[in-house]
Amino acid sequence: MLEMIDNKSEIDLTSKSAFSSENDTFTSRSIAALLAKNTVPFSHKRIADNYLVIKKIFKFQISLNRITNVEKSLLAKYDFNVLEYTTMQQMYNELTLLQKWSMSDDAKLREDSDSILQIRVNELKYLEASSYASISNEIYNGYKALLQYLKEISKFQNEYSYGY
Repeated sequence: MLEMIDNKSEIDLTSKSAFSSENDTFTSRSIAALLAKNTVPFSHKRIADNYLVIKKIFKFQISLNRITNVEKSLLAKYDFNVLEYTTMQQMYNELTLLQKWSMSDDAKLREDSDSILQIRVNELKYLEASSYASISNEIYNGYKALLQYLKEISKFQNEYSYGY
């Protein structure tokens, strides 16, 4: 006899903060979906597509380096933490800013925005390759928000073909 397949995500995306009430049903997945419904820059989509294709092919089994000091200084220039110390709310705020900056008239700001998103993806690859060993506290789960955002904006977001 055929069994029902449960396709629910393993990640608890509906966790609420200490300030949430029982009536709050707005999840972090909803926020990622809303961000993805904004006008997403082509560069963000390209980075997300590249990430998901490479993840499908290589599964990040290879050892990746941490980000460089130059990349850390670019994050610090805009007052961003490294991904290991970023909360989900901080990541959503950051992704909103990066979307706005990618459509700015200022060429330097657009370039920095795309560079920061690429840095974030590289950090995510490192975390996945190290099995999230450097995440020291469950409050620093900004990587989950970034991963969900990448899935939402990618044209390769079909969960069934990638086994997410």
